[in-house]
Amino acid sequence: MRVRSLSIAFALVSALGLTLGGCSNGDGSGTDDAGSQATGDQTPGTTEGPASSDDSADEQDPSESLGPFHIGITQIVDHPSLNLIREGFKDALVQAGVEATYDEQNAQNDQSNAATIAGSFAADASIDLIVAIATPTAQAVVQQIADRPVLFAGVTDPVDAGLVPSFEPSGTNVTGTSDLNPNANPVGLIQEIVPDVKTVGVLYSSAEANSEVQVEAYRAEAEPLGIEIEAQAITNTSEVATGAQALEGVDAILIPTDNTVVAALEAVIQFAEQAKIPLFSADAESVDRGTVATRGISYYDVGLRTGEMAVQILRDGVDVGSIPTLVVEDTELKVNPAAADRMGISVPEAILADAIVVEEAAAE
Repeated sequence: MRVRSLSIAFALVSALGLTLGGCSNGDGSGTDDAGSQATGDQTPGTTEGPASSDDSADEQDPSESLGPFHIGITQIVDHPSLNLIREGFKDALVQAGVEATYDEQNAQNDQSNAATIAGSFAADASIDLIVAIATPTAQAVVQQIADRPVLFAGVTDPVDAGLVPSFEPSGTNVTGTSDLNPNANPVGLIQEIVPDVKTVGVLYSSAEANSEVQVEAYRAEAEPLGIEIEAQAITNTSEVATGAQALEGVDAILIPTDNTVVAALEAVIQFAEQAKIPLFSADAESVDRGTVATRGISYYDVGLRTGEMAVQILRDGVDVGSIPTLVVEDTELKVNPAAADRMGISVPEAILADAIVVEEAAAE
């Protein structure tokens, strides 16, 4: 079924601030799955989107479901945070009673693959809407597809990435959700947990525009705190381990929502534990994997809000160009005391009292 463009007015308040932006086949091949199955286990947050999933008006009896629509999903790489975006997106359609089939593609962290996937979606007239998860895949899709709705998800700065002219309604076929996080204050959180911190190493990919934005935000936050940011750039996942080792001697390490680094996070965790350097992350899922703490957003919630935009477009006929970019702002403080202990520090009780505490399973 094709999407009908109707002149239905839609207004939304969005905010701009500063803070990752899978598929079922690891080899990058597509799937065409009916329904809305996904993996992961996360509770959605409370950030208001274009249509709240808690609103009973959006929940329909399955017998009254609409569709099926055919949706293309392209994701830059497989890792937990991006997978949660995909899960949240699908769940939003199920909750709204919108039936969909999916062509899911994974670019395996390769921009040329992302461009090839975008080209295949452009050539497939059966696809009603495209979802691009993370900045590189969104850029590839926007460059090639102008005749159908495109929703980006988990893009840190879509304006800087050239996806939309501003956070206001674009008037084009593109809108989506941003994980800019004005309430995170990651450098300040490090200082709360490691009071004598003077240098924070930041490991990031120079190929990801979203990471460059975050590094500059960290510098701006760190300067008045008397903390120096030592940035270490890498270009692909094979360089993550050596990049981490280059930060030996800093007081703490901070990983932005960088797809390349997060995909190989275990290498950074191993180094941090061996060197006794506390490792912090910008996304909550990385704390479960073994970083010390974050004040981050829910990536399931990012996907849910993106899915609610798709419902507006597919079910209600809202023009994609009338929907502003949504910044998902609600944060959660998450702490992993066991990881902190392995890295030579303890988390203050005052921090633990306000945090979601990760309880690691005891080793057998």
